[in-house]
Amino acid sequence: MKYARVGAVVAAAAIVVAACGGATGGAKPLKIGISLPLSGSSLASAGPADKGARLAIKDFTLPGYTITADVKDHAVNGVHDPQQGAKDMTAFAADPAIVGVVGPFNSSVAKVQIPISNEAGLLQCSPANTNPDLTKGDAGKQLRAKQPDKINYVRVATTDDIQGPAVAQYGFNKLGLKKVAIIDDTETYGKGIADAFAAEWTKLGGQVVGREGAPKGTTDYTAILTKFKDAAPDAVTATGGGLVRKQMPQVGLDKIAYLGGDGIQDGPGSVEGSFINIAGAAAANSFSSVAAIAEYPGKADFDAKYKAAYNEEAGAYSASGYACAQILLQAIKTAASKGDVTRESVRAAGVDTNTTFETVLGPVKFDAVGDTNQKIISLYKTDLTAASGKGDWVFDSQVDYK
Repeated sequence: MKYARVGAVVAAAAIVVAACGGATGGAKPLKIGISLPLSGSSLASAGPADKGARLAIKDFTLPGYTITADVKDHAVNGVHDPQQGAKDMTAFAADPAIVGVVGPFNSSVAKVQIPISNEAGLLQCSPANTNPDLTKGDAGKQLRAKQPDKINYVRVATTDDIQGPAVAQYGFNKLGLKKVAIIDDTETYGKGIADAFAAEWTKLGGQVVGREGAPKGTTDYTAILTKFKDAAPDAVTATGGGLVRKQMPQVGLDKIAYLGGDGIQDGPGSVEGSFINIAGAAAANSFSSVAAIAEYPGKADFDAKYKAAYNEEAGAYSASGYACAQILLQAIKTAASKGDVTRESVRAAGVDTNTTFETVLGPVKFDAVGDTNQKIISLYKTDLTAASGKGDWVFDSQVDYK
């Protein structure tokens, strides 16, 4: 799947996208919030999800209602920021016209947003969050402390307890790797996927020959990589992104593979700040999972619609953003069919475990804690000859872990 630079940075102020053309007359105005990191290096990954969501809202009509998008950017200095994400969700909760939210993109942001949206009874759908603790078990209940039995958060991406093992199985079984060293960024997503990867890797018979934590913002990984070199790993798996890959040749680890989760799947080499752009020639022999469906029924039609709307190719999360908005819109439609649309009627319709949502990704159902029935992981590899020689991620395969 190709990426293209996502247009101009979306301002943090609300962007209003009319969903029903023409005069509003006496129609009741409703809003769907979109909460994503939409500036700096974050834009390459999250921008396509934003555009997908806004396209779905634009396509939708419901007699008696006008539905618009209120878009907020929670990136600070180009990086997703949980504190800003919390402020944005607080603003959404305070606006009575907001009946649902698409987002966020990063699990660390979801961790601070869910308590706010749960207390407000606000339906929230993430196109990309993968940390299991956002929904499952006691950890999930703690995030829903105000209304623990009222699920309000759903996601169309499957979880890291599936994604981490998928990367391990791909590296061990398909690539033939046996020894791996791990760097995680100590954040909710990075540590979670690393833990799941390590558990599956050892279960398969592989060796974890080193593991280090390096917090977000680390700029020099050479000391960690030098430690790893003596253990002679076949691969490094890391959430440190392109900078780790760029620095691997400096310590003699340029010939080995690099494995990563969906955090590194952020566009071609032409996109400033992307994994391939930062790593340059060192990006060769790199592999990534994405907790999104790459091949789905209707993909050709969606890609054509997206290209017509934005004059660029759909990204890995464009359809996921579109699907999340579709789910919220179908919940609004269901609520309207039973009476007046309220936050509570939309929330109840959106988390109904008996409902099958028809989406661009195919039929989606949610379980009792809001996790999707579509447990599909897509796997990509770098091709430095792609994108007119700038390098890009190319789709390799996808696996359904039902």
